[in-house]
Amino acid sequence: MILPIVAYGDPVLRKLCDNITPEYEGLQELIKNMFDTMHNAEGVGLAAPQVNKVIRLFIVETKGFAEDEEEEDDAEPEFTPEERKKLINFSQVFINPVMVDETGEEWPYREGCLSIPKIREDVMRKPQITLKYLDEKFVEHQTTFDGLIARVIQHEYDHIEGKLFIDYLTQLKRRLIKKKLDDISAGKVKTDYRMLFPR
Repeated sequence: MILPIVAYGDPVLRKLCDNITPEYEGLQELIKNMFDTMHNAEGVGLAAPQVNKVIRLFIVETKGFAEDEEEEDDAEPEFTPEERKKLINFSQVFINPVMVDETGEEWPYREGCLSIPKIREDVMRKPQITLKYLDEKFVEHQTTFDGLIARVIQHEYDHIEGKLFIDYLTQLKRRLIKKKLDDISAGKVKTDYRMLFPR
């Protein structure tokens, strides 16, 4: 089932999310619905608060990055064949994640967010992270990620901490996009996917 994506301005996007247990009702159906919702919106990640659930759960699937590059035939390849394969094959559920470490020299990348449509800005993040988390079967992992996969994970991890990518922007940048943000909160934005706007 495709769920509506919560729009910027809704308080749920600013809440610190709660850990869950295997007994959380409807969890597997929620995970499936989140993947359906993310695919429908052509996203590469989606966090539970974006579908109005205040729980520490997010999903990441990065094949969209590699597919975008394939559509631009005349563009210089952004990824090596190994990197492209890694992006195409990466799909993961993260439950109750804890950021263990973030390392390396920060690098910029133009980020967007399904909850903040039509706005993309450069965000600085560290290139490598180590994350402790449970998968959909509640098996514990501690894994190090890098590059774009690490960035998407950092972006989604921020969501369950009540943080948004625009929080990394300078005050000047925030002022410049304030009208667009206000329009999103007011429901004055058109998207190809369903959104749930603040009341």
